[in-house]
Amino acid sequence: MKLPASLCAASAALLVAATALGAAEPAYPDHEVHFICAIAPGSGADVIVRFFAEKMRVLMGVPVIVENRTGATGNIATEYVARAKPDGYTVYVHAGSSVAANMHLFKKPPVDVATALQVAATINRQPFMVVVDAKAPWKTLPELTAAMKAKGDKATYATVGPLARVMGALYNRIAGLKAVEVQYKTAMETLNDMASGSLDYAMQDPQFSLAQARAGRLRILAVSTATRLDAVPDLPTMAEQGVPGMDLMGWFAAMVPAATPKPVVDRLNGWFGEAVGSAEAKTFLNSFGGDPWIATPEQGQARLLADIGSWAEYVRVAKIEPQG
Repeated sequence: MKLPASLCAASAALLVAATALGAAEPAYPDHEVHFICAIAPGSGADVIVRFFAEKMRVLMGVPVIVENRTGATGNIATEYVARAKPDGYTVYVHAGSSVAANMHLFKKPPVDVATALQVAATINRQPFMVVVDAKAPWKTLPELTAAMKAKGDKATYATVGPLARVMGALYNRIAGLKAVEVQYKTAMETLNDMASGSLDYAMQDPQFSLAQARAGRLRILAVSTATRLDAVPDLPTMAEQGVPGMDLMGWFAAMVPAATPKPVVDRLNGWFGEAVGSAEAKTFLNSFGGDPWIATPEQGQARLLADIGSWAEYVRVAKIEPQG
């Protein structure tokens, strides 16, 4: 039986309305968002998380609560976020470089971050630095390299943490050095040995290096990134000074569970891009020795995957035994 045209039109209108209603997405965000921090309150990383939590509170229009879930070199926080509901309300603000490294620094990582996490936005990029005591005779990296070649296996250098260990091992390999690594628990512990001359040089994080250089205790010779940074434009790269191929970069990111809907990921990317691109954020990030880094989710994820691959080689070169 053929339906009247008016009835067909009414039915079609109801179908369109119903479809539109069903397709309507709930507002995001409509309640508080939790930023997960893998480091203890008061640390440098925690300060970064809280800075952007406040920025995002304003942009998102909802409370942003920082939760410190520490332990296992970040693995506790990583697993918590990876297993959280993928709705954009749990955001992991942490070093993407560290998340990637842990895939090879542990024998049994709790999750496969390559498939469990999605980078929603990048925040910064920062180098490690080659430093010597302020009273040391070496003013440039080539001078240090020549002196360490002459010392052979009597040369010594300090490291604190995996990235510094990799940097030292790569410097040895590329420059043809036989310097002996001395591992420390904290950067502060290296200062006396540097001053006494029992250590020739060290690989240190930018926050510590810059603070000690300003205080007149250390001299910074080079940065580990492939290109110079706006934060420290006068500091040359290691590659510029005879260590070709050196490109070690720490970087912070906002990450979410992998199944988080693309529209939510894109909204987070836009908000973080606005926050990171502000003049205040540039000043803040530069104070830590790093530059703002704005990228798409696809670019951020590609960097995460690339770093996971790189760390397989880094662990081998630095002879790092994965933890159980």
